[in-house]
Amino acid sequence: MALSLSPCFPHTTYLSKPLSTSKLTTTSVSFNNPLLGLKPVNLRNNQVRCHAVTDLKSASSLDQSKGEGDDRSEEKSKGDRIVADYNWTEEWYPLYLTKDVPDDAPLGLTVFDQQLVLYKDGNGVLHCYQDRCPHRLAKLSEGQLIDGRLECLYHGWQFEGNGKCVKIPQIPADAKIPRSVCVKTYDVKESQGVVWVWMSQTTPPNPEKLPWFENFARPGFQDTSTIHELPYDHSILLENLMDPAHIPISHDRTDWTAKREDAQALLFEVTERTDRGFAGWWGKEKDGSMPNFLRFDAPCVLQNNRELVDKDGEKHYFTGLFLCRPTGQGKSMLIVRFGGTKRSPLAKLFPKWYFHQNASKVFEQDMGFLSSQNEVLMKEKVPTKELYINLKSSDTWVAEYRKWMDKVGHGMPYYFGHSTLSPPKLPAVVEHAPAGLIAGVSASSPAKGGIGTMHTPNLANRYFRHVIHCKGCSSVVKAFTAWKNGLSAAALVLTALAILASSRQWKTFLLLSATLCLGGAYACSTAVAMNTTNFIRVHRRL
Repeated sequence: MALSLSPCFPHTTYLSKPLSTSKLTTTSVSFNNPLLGLKPVNLRNNQVRCHAVTDLKSASSLDQSKGEGDDRSEEKSKGDRIVADYNWTEEWYPLYLTKDVPDDAPLGLTVFDQQLVLYKDGNGVLHCYQDRCPHRLAKLSEGQLIDGRLECLYHGWQFEGNGKCVKIPQIPADAKIPRSVCVKTYDVKESQGVVWVWMSQTTPPNPEKLPWFENFARPGFQDTSTIHELPYDHSILLENLMDPAHIPISHDRTDWTAKREDAQALLFEVTERTDRGFAGWWGKEKDGSMPNFLRFDAPCVLQNNRELVDKDGEKHYFTGLFLCRPTGQGKSMLIVRFGGTKRSPLAKLFPKWYFHQNASKVFEQDMGFLSSQNEVLMKEKVPTKELYINLKSSDTWVAEYRKWMDKVGHGMPYYFGHSTLSPPKLPAVVEHAPAGLIAGVSASSPAKGGIGTMHTPNLANRYFRHVIHCKGCSSVVKAFTAWKNGLSAAALVLTALAILASSRQWKTFLLLSATLCLGGAYACSTAVAMNTTNFIRVHRRL
């Protein structure tokens, strides 16, 4: 089976850690029927809608299976439902790919609208602060690095690794800086190529909660990793990523495996449910097997895994890993990592930026659906069971995820569960001058907001969603742009020389050379467009 290159849902998998059954009794559910019966349900304003009778299976099998209640030492009853102790701050959140953290500029990031600034000091050590200068609340991510220290560009206050202020230009030369002048710090750790942040200010970091992915440590394992900023809630993003049924339709022919004619009923078996997430197997009904292993772990880690044995009896491991950071209301940031211990020879022929732009294309194919879904959830303000029609043969993981949210959502800033919800209490923050728009012009790529169509700070723009966060693609765009300009200038000079040349031989040679230069400039322009231009479906194009 070929390795899917779709960032929405790979057709390949790997096993990270052994499934733990110590917390809860394992529950297995296998689904084979294609559709549940429908019945009308009265909603607000006397509207009548159809919805799945119990979303996939009866509540006794998907919500509270027999035998689970005895071991729930950390769970308690809240009304007629079971909830688990959960605090969203006591988790590790994926901030950025280590390789893409800028060396020469601070980086502004968010987790549930909590603003953070990440930077490397003079020794290359990562530090994370609250993105707020204690002087007058200016964003530190708008600042710059001076001798390994983070400087606020409003008044020049400087801070070092532990958050202590070490320089205030405006105080007398003999005055000492009070110890109270400091910034709030967050613990960060780098693990397997990803920077993680612990959000709690009261509970020490729990190293056991820091994710570890076994396949990424296997000999010969190679991966392609990309990062994308997206204009919809992280819960909707996770739904999309754990939905294999949409791939043949939405991403038809986007890569070598997604084909519309392959849309079919799927099989699912849930093998684990805990306070930390769920796991299970899935596959195509026509194949009669479930070779893919999916695992979701709190707060926002999703894996889709597979093992294959080649003709020589050697086992190969493949993984699709999705790290979905909740940046805030109606927005999220995703780190996608596809890899395996064996790589297709055909994949080796393509540069990495090709796979990056293809991943961007996949997200653009779903963006309209997911953004509108986000809008409906915010407007309706009802649990998903009153809006979704979930099928047993396609939506098992979606239902599992929303039911997990029912259990732990009370410990989040806001959530939309299967049967319960807690909408955001404050309106979404819209920044008209995002960090780096002005100050970052002279700094590194992630801090640049830029000016002009390509660089408009808009999450619907591919350049802003991906390129500015990726050192590789940013360098590729710059290089192709430089080559395009150089070749265009060369073509112009050669054409002028051809006009002035008196010899027919020279005219022919110069015009041919100019034509080749124009061809090269066109190729470079096409490469730049592939990296920066949004995908538009054929029937929507003007």
